[in-house]
Amino acid sequence: MRFTAATLLLTLAGATASAQADRHTASEPKWGPAPAVFPAGAQMAVMQGNPGKAEPFTVRLRFPSGYTIAPHWHPTDENVTVISGTLRLGMGKKFESNGMLTLNAGGFVSAPANEAHYAQAQGLTVVQVHAIGPFALTYINPADTPRIVGKR
Repeated sequence: MRFTAATLLLTLAGATASAQADRHTASEPKWGPAPAVFPAGAQMAVMQGNPGKAEPFTVRLRFPSGYTIAPHWHPTDENVTVISGTLRLGMGKKFESNGMLTLNAGGFVSAPANEAHYAQAQGLTVVQVHAIGPFALTYINPADTPRIVGKR
C-alpha cells in the first residue's frame, strides 16, 4: 500500500521549500519535520528540486540516535550519502540487526528501485538522499506505516 498522504505532504512541502532550497548552500539547510511517511523524530531539509515532482531532488534527513525505518521500498533508485553520524542499512523484507552494513560519514549506498531495505541511526545521523521524484515510500508491513498527519 503506497502512502499517498505522505506523497501529497511532500508535494506541498517541496513546493514551498523548492524556491528556498535554490538559495541554500550545503552549510545552510533549513530543517523542518520530515513528512509523515517517516516515523516521528526525523527532520528534513530540501536542498534541491521538489521531491513531489517527477524531477531530480536532493534532501537531507536528520535522525536521532536509535531512529529506525522499518523495511520498505521505493519505486525509483535511492542514493544515500552519510554526512555525519553512522547509518546502519540492511536489505530485505525483514529487519535483522545481524549483517547490516555500517556506513560512517562519507559512506555511500544506492538502493535499487523496488528493493526492500531498512535503516537505523547510531548517534545523531545526517544523510543526504538524491533520487528522481516523485518520492514514494511503501512499507513491507502496512502496520509499520506511520499514522495520518497529526496522529504521530
